Amino acid sequence: MASLSVVHTSRRLLTPSLFSSLPTTRMFKNPALNRRFISQHISRKNYALLSSKYKTRIACMSSTTSPAGKDDQKLGGQNKKVVKFLSWIDYLPKEIQAYAKLARVEKSIGTWLLLWPLAWSVTLAASPGSHPDLKTLALFACAAPLLRGAACTINDILDRDIDRMVERTKLRPIASGAVKPLAGLCFFAFQLLLSHGILLQLPNYSTIYEASFIFLISTYPLMKRLTYWAQAYLGFTFNWGALFGWYAINGSLQPSIVFPLYMAGIFWTLVYDTIYAHQDKEDDIKVGVKSTALKFGDSTKEWTTGFAIACVASLALTGYNAAIGVLLTASIGAFNLYF
Repeated sequence: MASLSVVHTSRRLLTPSLFSSLPTTRMFKNPALNRRFISQHISRKNYALLSSKYKTRIACMSSTTSPAGKDDQKLGGQNKKVVKFLSWIDYLPKEIQAYAKLARVEKSIGTWLLLWPLAWSVTLAASPGSHPDLKTLALFACAAPLLRGAACTINDILDRDIDRMVERTKLRPIASGAVKPLAGLCFFAFQLLLSHGILLQLPNYSTIYEASFIFLISTYPLMKRLTYWAQAYLGFTFNWGALFGWYAINGSLQPSIVFPLYMAGIFWTLVYDTIYAHQDKEDDIKVGVKSTALKFGDSTKEWTTGFAIACVASLALTGYNAAIGVLLTASIGAFNLYF
């Protein structure tokens, strides 16, 4: 196991030549954060020297050893590059690490964003006074990671040339060459095959709804090349469960309930994914892709506020049409206060 050690700073830190020649494991703490330390151990003159030579370091769960002497004077260089945080994926067999990263299994938020509209719809579809169908919820919970993984896989296959030019995405498995495009397509099909087997167990399975979702996740990566409203298309994609969940329970749709719920999810996606898209604006301009972040620019706050209000209004309409009553009204009020 990796170890984490703290070496207390002392006067000896000010004179690197006095360091022991033995290898050491270090994490330096910025003395500027500890007034007592400054007053008791370091003069103002030496503190200035210390601050200029030894800046704040980021601790990491890894062991780094180096001989004393000149290496201790290069802490801002080579040792800084050694810092690395390991994910639990890094402990998997190397043969499957790249595929786990391709499916983003370590980032569960995408799975939750896909699962929530399904769960909302299944819950609303339950008979008045009844609990939601737990079996259906469990089936969707099992299928959601696979469907989300398939969406990430096809996204990385189609965007591999763009990803290589973007700092945040250039190390993704397809873009970096860790997984070949053909192998990625096989992995994409494998995930869809597994999710298909799960969805077949639903009370009311629909080939049309499943095929429509596959079409949406397969075409979403192309939208950023065609329109600034790619985030809206993502909303249509990730909230498809608002329709599928209701159908899985009742075998039909009730438009007055599911369509406002679907629209609420789309507005919600426009809020969070527009904010998310702002981190890639400079790279998006360079490579020529589009997003709502680029379209809205400095007006993003006003647009996202409008989408949030529309989301709350759509949820309220859903609750009213579903005759849920006071509980939903209180929830909508709390949600509105949050914004």
